[in-house]
Amino acid sequence: MSTAALALVLVAAVLHATWNFAAKSSGGGLPFVWLGGMFSLALYVPVAALHYWWQQPALPLAAWWVVAGSGLCKTGYALLLQRGYRTGDFSLIYPLARGTGPLLSMIVAVAIFGERPTPLALGGGLAIIACIFYLTGGTSLWHADRRHLRQGMLYGFACGCCIAAYTVWDQRAVAHLGLPPLLYDFGTQLVICSLLTPFALRRWPEVARDWRLHWGKALTVAVLGPVSYVLILTAMSFTPVSYIAPAREISILFGALIGARFLKEADAQRRLLAATGMVVGVIALALG
Repeated sequence: MSTAALALVLVAAVLHATWNFAAKSSGGGLPFVWLGGMFSLALYVPVAALHYWWQQPALPLAAWWVVAGSGLCKTGYALLLQRGYRTGDFSLIYPLARGTGPLLSMIVAVAIFGERPTPLALGGGLAIIACIFYLTGGTSLWHADRRHLRQGMLYGFACGCCIAAYTVWDQRAVAHLGLPPLLYDFGTQLVICSLLTPFALRRWPEVARDWRLHWGKALTVAVLGPVSYVLILTAMSFTPVSYIAPAREISILFGALIGARFLKEADAQRRLLAATGMVVGVIALALG
């Protein structure tokens, strides 16, 4: 991986963990996701228009089907993530979602697109699996008093599946179809807002409540979310997905630190240790 790609990934990781912290702190659901999406769309419109006027990129009609697929996947991810944050601790859900995502991305990249990671990368994948087992408490996860952890774990894994799907999908869009990262992400935001608007209108009192109580957090998500992902898309435009997907998960460590330091969540030592091991695993994936 080049120095430029690594720098983009590290900045994106910090921004990603920060906006997820804001999302967790809101305690919101679909209304909050929609509110953040509308903020993001409003900020995106002038930037996307200026970018299109300046670059005049070719956008074939088929590109909109690709954008629609990504937007649909990210809508599911956003809703599952908020539900997960309402169910479980940040230092559990965030590492699970971010840790399983690159592992699945690597598997898809190998199985479908013929990428060939080295033994070091495969060892990193095994390390991630072992750390996930440790993070969730190992066999004690199945004790009766840990039902809430099992539920949170399911949401974390579901988010990881969405991450793997849209990571591979988006890399093909920007690297092989040549779609501009900024306009591509703007298009996915448009799809997300279009899908959620009918449901948000039916829950307008909740939207109004989130506006009053959490507009600052929604704005944080709206700004940092797209910026962090455009940085990742830019890196993916000249770097294989089997390197970018795992390397960006350095944010796992930032997330675990936030959960321990700011949210005072339980079992912090175990989760920090597991997060550190997962970071080692994703670094092995990236180097491999």
